[in-house]
Amino acid sequence: MSHEKLRGFISEIAQLVDSNLPEAHLLEQGAVALGKLIAEDDWLPDAYSQPSPDYYQQFLLYADARHRFSVVSFVWGPGQQTPVHDHTVWGLVGVLRGAEVARSYVRNDDGALVISGEDQLLERGAVAAVSPTVGDIHRVSNAFDDRVSISIHVYGANIGGISRHVYPADGPPKPFISGYTNDTLPNLWNLSKERLDS
Repeated sequence: MSHEKLRGFISEIAQLVDSNLPEAHLLEQGAVALGKLIAEDDWLPDAYSQPSPDYYQQFLLYADARHRFSVVSFVWGPGQQTPVHDHTVWGLVGVLRGAEVARSYVRNDDGALVISGEDQLLERGAVAAVSPTVGDIHRVSNAFDDRVSISIHVYGANIGGISRHVYPADGPPKPFISGYTNDTLPNLWNLSKERLDS
């Protein structure tokens, strides 16, 4: 399998991050790049698209050496969902397969968490943004109870290594570090093998 599409996407995001754009422009242009990546479903290696029967999977596809961004494949088994959580950095979510439902939350004047707006259905090809400036607290779930959904996420940090928060219904926010499901990465740079295979 060629990694050309993922490699090209990573290069586009690196250029955007290098440009020091205001966040709104970074999210806008990053969403266009992510939309192009998820427009075709022929590039994600099988190893990074496998569901678990117990909980959603978070496969690291790429982490910038300076922790400026990361690219992650989220694999949702039927009916699986996240807890309510935040990110603390900008992020983009693009649906590659299936569909997801995102429920956004905000803190009211008393600091309590309340639902913000209607649930958002993200279908195949849709891209959404998160960040502390545009809305950072949500719960995401697979829209289907009978099939797998996969989304590709890009974040403005090594998201599996930063301290964030989950928001239990009955208490204060709790810090957590998500980590990743996988211990190996796709080899994006073995160009000689790709050229021999083509």
